[in-house]
Amino acid sequence: MTEGIYDLFESVHTPHYSNAEGSQRLADRIDVHRFDHRPELEGMRVAMFGILDGRRSGDNEGCADAPQAIRECLYRLTPHSSWQATVDLGDLRPGLTEEDTAAALESVASELIQMGIIPLVIGGGQDLTVSMYKALEVLGQPAQVVSIDARLDFGADPDQVTSLNFMNDIILHEPNFLFDYTNLGHQGYLTDPDTLELLEKMQFESVRLGAVQADLQAMEPILRDADLVSFDCSAIRGSDHPAHAQAGPNGLSAVASCQLARYAGMSDRLKIMGIFEHNRSLDDRDRGAQLVGQMIWHALDGIFAQKADFPKCSIDEYTRYIVAIAGIDQDAVFFKSSRSDRWWMEVPYPLRKGNQVKRSHFVSCTYDDYQMASKGEMPDRWWKTFQKLG
Repeated sequence: MTEGIYDLFESVHTPHYSNAEGSQRLADRIDVHRFDHRPELEGMRVAMFGILDGRRSGDNEGCADAPQAIRECLYRLTPHSSWQATVDLGDLRPGLTEEDTAAALESVASELIQMGIIPLVIGGGQDLTVSMYKALEVLGQPAQVVSIDARLDFGADPDQVTSLNFMNDIILHEPNFLFDYTNLGHQGYLTDPDTLELLEKMQFESVRLGAVQADLQAMEPILRDADLVSFDCSAIRGSDHPAHAQAGPNGLSAVASCQLARYAGMSDRLKIMGIFEHNRSLDDRDRGAQLVGQMIWHALDGIFAQKADFPKCSIDEYTRYIVAIAGIDQDAVFFKSSRSDRWWMEVPYPLRKGNQVKRSHFVSCTYDDYQMASKGEMPDRWWKTFQKLG
């Protein structure tokens, strides 16, 4: 399919940006699909493309027009000299039905992932996260998903996928290869307590907005373990991103949104990322589009600053710390990377009758988790992972 991938896309009209200040523009560094040019995909690290379909986003259908508005702001920004090859495929043509668009996205994303290219999806409804998730099936391994959203997208009519309930399809998808799911930034007054209880029963998690804002650095290990990151622009407060039908007075700040995008990009596990639900028709002086452009800039900066840590290198290359915890018949084992100073915990699989082979799972953590263990208390992330492995 690689040779014909561009047949699914509309080419991009790239405006000219002045270089009067002496700064190179991102428009000059991205290899863009134009009417007379189809970039080579071989050797690319990132493939960015837009989605022109917001039919399942409810009252936010204007998100179908997001890609060009975001590009106009993104392409004006200045890249770092160390950034590697990036391609803009253009905009995925909407299908006759929503299902057609979803199928095309899944096919394209799957192809890129198999090539080792990170798809960066811009615009459209967040329901398209389902297609991104299905594209990961080609890897044949458990997946970890992180969404950033003011609401938890479960419930409603299970027979109709929308931006408000797409997580149903991910949770119920067969074969089930979802190992972990975390949402960041939910707001309590927009959240059904039954949904939080359901997440807890499934051993998944949602971190409330106040906790995210209070300790942004603690979100880095969560995003470091993510294969898929889906960002709903409604998670951002309306004063910083007014371009959403449900923009509200509370939410993530512009600074926090960019930092989370960079954390996502820095993950050596990242396979695919999407930023959804930007509604151009509701934007004020392009402030929302400017912010999304800056978030993409930070995601790219994170990708090109990856340290090739675990799982891209052997855990044996790390410094190993063993902490004995009184009252628990299990040492806490930590690893620290000399490349990035980041930390991981080793969590053993419970031994089963008839199978005594020792296996371990490595979960990202912080130095604070190591300090907690040193004081005799096993970190919550260790326990939660251990329960999942059981």
